Amino acid sequence: MINYNQIPSPCFVLDEVKFRNNLELLRSVKDQAGIEIILAFKAFAMWSAFPIVREYIPCSTASSLAEARLAFEEMGSPAHTYAPAYSDKEFDEIMQYSSHITFNSLAQFEKFYPRTQFYNISCGLRINPEFSDVGTDLYNPCSPGSRLGIIAENLGKTLPEGVEGLHFHTLCESNSFDLERTLLVVEQKFGHLFSQIKWLNMGGGHLMTREGYNTEHLIQVLKAFKAKHPHLQLILEPGSAFAWRTGDLVATVLDVVENKGVKTAMLDVSFSCHMPDCLEMPYKPAITGATDAIPGKPTYRMGGNSCLAGDFYGDWSFDNPLQAGDRIIFEDMIHYTMVKTTMFNGVSHPSIGIWTKDNGFQLVREFGYEDYKGRLS
Repeated sequence: MINYNQIPSPCFVLDEVKFRNNLELLRSVKDQAGIEIILAFKAFAMWSAFPIVREYIPCSTASSLAEARLAFEEMGSPAHTYAPAYSDKEFDEIMQYSSHITFNSLAQFEKFYPRTQFYNISCGLRINPEFSDVGTDLYNPCSPGSRLGIIAENLGKTLPEGVEGLHFHTLCESNSFDLERTLLVVEQKFGHLFSQIKWLNMGGGHLMTREGYNTEHLIQVLKAFKAKHPHLQLILEPGSAFAWRTGDLVATVLDVVENKGVKTAMLDVSFSCHMPDCLEMPYKPAITGATDAIPGKPTYRMGGNSCLAGDFYGDWSFDNPLQAGDRIIFEDMIHYTMVKTTMFNGVSHPSIGIWTKDNGFQLVREFGYEDYKGRLS
């Protein structure tokens, strides 16, 4: 168990034991289902933890040149790369770091595929089955008019020469039954193309490490699909599942302000800068030792330390009144946080650390003025 008294504030802290438990489950699903599972950097790219990841999962997926290079240099393997659009300026370098490249449109494939023939790269197309159970439009890649992927009516009956795989991404923190429904639609709309390809990438959003997720059903679904299409290599690229509930954001109360009966605990972290999904999705994060607002108990908003008026969330109730110096532990803050932070306002970026399996704290990185200045000109 993490001793938060040993953690500097603010700090993202990864719990190695919990992280390894997630990795063990992912590897078990991979082995039992006979598929490939790769890490999606879009959710988790804490490369100081990649040596741990490689003990269980050897490969990763990238959505940009920077992520592809990180895969090559720090994961030690070329990336499965997909981006909504590639540029002439970056594509040659992307090829150096990629084993697979998926294109979002036929036009992009036709433009860049000839270059890939000088490399050992397997090329694919992203398809859009126009079906998704995702309820939040911001995260739904199959909403009407989506820019992501090729719909069936625009693809035809024969794939262009050189296409070896298809890739769809329709899920977001979803379960195995969502995948099962999606596969029925994918087979209905694109199944006639399966004999022409070698691999099928089922994208991310498979939150198999969440409590209550039916991994046995997932394995059954994947095995059944593989039995129907035994020549296909099946690939899943979850992101959040790797780091789900594996660590926290440690913060400190700097002040408590009150306005017309509303009390706000002013923190040394920012929702806008350090927990942007809370405002974008939005969702209310769990705080250790706190509950939803309960009448009669000390109740507070949490206020971020940027000047954005909306940089707050709440309310939470505590057993005792908060005061300057109290620690606030935001739970489950390792995925889709560090990869999305900003230095808006020059707000100090939280440190990054690991609570090791040996029950000690390892400080990985601190941030300062030079990091802020280096992003600007």
